[in-house]
Amino acid sequence: MSVSKVQSNDYYDYRSPLSTRYASKEMRYNFSDQNKFSTWRKLWIYLAKAEMELGLAIKPQQIAEMEAHVDDIDFEAVAKEEKATRHDVMAHVHVFGEQCPLAAPIIHLGATSCYVGDNTDLLILRQGFDILLPKLASVIRRLAKFALEHRSLPTLGFTHLQPAQLTTVGKRATLWLQDLVMDERAIRRARNDLRFRGVKGTTGTQASFLQLFNGDAEKVKRLDDLVTKMAGFEKHYAVTGQTYSRKVDIECLNVLSSLGATVHKICTDIRLLANMKEIEEPFESTQIGSSAMPYKRNPMRSERCCSVARHLMTLVNNVLHTAATQWMERTLDDSANRRLTLPEAFLSADTILMTLQNITEGLVVYPKVIARHVAQELPFMSTENVIMAMVKTGGDRQVCHEKIRVLSHEAGAQVKQHGLDNDLVDRIKKDPYFAPILPQLDALLDPATFVGRAPEQVVEFLEEEVYPMLEDYKGLESETVELDI
Repeated sequence: MSVSKVQSNDYYDYRSPLSTRYASKEMRYNFSDQNKFSTWRKLWIYLAKAEMELGLAIKPQQIAEMEAHVDDIDFEAVAKEEKATRHDVMAHVHVFGEQCPLAAPIIHLGATSCYVGDNTDLLILRQGFDILLPKLASVIRRLAKFALEHRSLPTLGFTHLQPAQLTTVGKRATLWLQDLVMDERAIRRARNDLRFRGVKGTTGTQASFLQLFNGDAEKVKRLDDLVTKMAGFEKHYAVTGQTYSRKVDIECLNVLSSLGATVHKICTDIRLLANMKEIEEPFESTQIGSSAMPYKRNPMRSERCCSVARHLMTLVNNVLHTAATQWMERTLDDSANRRLTLPEAFLSADTILMTLQNITEGLVVYPKVIARHVAQELPFMSTENVIMAMVKTGGDRQVCHEKIRVLSHEAGAQVKQHGLDNDLVDRIKKDPYFAPILPQLDALLDPATFVGRAPEQVVEFLEEEVYPMLEDYKGLESETVELDI
């Protein structure tokens, strides 16, 4: 195929799966060229407005001309200009200036490239958090409903992936919820801790602006404050080099990577439970689980979450290395890395939250399968209850313990050596020694008596931790998520 045909066909070009398959339109737009570069133009307008307010020779007509061209960016002209100058900011300054001939002399006045670059990144990061937080709350809301509904359903608990004491399906869901609630708190804190870089100049000293205002330091400080407020921030960083500290990126990606770990853990649990046929993620009537095995119902949504979450979890290493290698006031080896890392982190987080919401909207529980698994293990767990009941009827604890030990080993052999069901209860019923407690044996084996305070813990946790947090997101709930793939 000719080069011209290849260039005109998107399917012959690399396209990120995050933008073509997984992430939402709103998050993709947040990291789009249109949003980025129209924000640059808004920042130039804020700067010009503030400089005019503080006495520089800038006219309202120049501001109006710039405002009329915020969104109509000629990307082809910019690309041509950048090829010649090898400088993205100056390419946009030139093209914007051609569209705004009156304003051309004052566009970017006194600023360095990081005035638009870094401040735009901070705006985009904050908006990224604003997109993620309601989605996280929507997942929490749906999982809270699931936990409440199944708060009293006994199920095997597992430690070391070996059957342990009973818990409930709802209680296990609160363990997932607790991690998500911690993520919400951390992400909200990271979002609210973001500040504006502000108007700082080439090495952060504001020397160029001090020169513009003839040494009037108070005007330079006011300029910084004015532009910060126009951009929608309450505070700016007090000191910067040419860039804002790259530790800010670490703080942002730390909380997103932590979210990735949470979602990976939740979806791994769901995959394990699906293997046991206890819980299943949604499965459409036309969905195919395997090309070779038509009967399969693979947990593909949970697998996708784990897959993308692993990628998200690794991205924080990039920003750690970037922050560590910023020499003096800055080096440019952060630029290409951040163009990759920051968008992918937010797009990945967006993907796993949407997918997890879809999962939590349709989780299927199979109580009879769960009950069968409980019945296989509960007789062993109930032996102490049986011993105590016999002691209350006058039995000798040591004698009873030995009888239970022998019967338990016999039942265990049936399970492990012969692949049969656990028949310990039948063996107890057939032994005349246990005749005094046979009338209460069913009560002693009631799974509901083995779950402790799990049902109450679910309700208390939801009321004390989850519902108050969800109040902050009233009216912001995500609609039902339909996955296209």
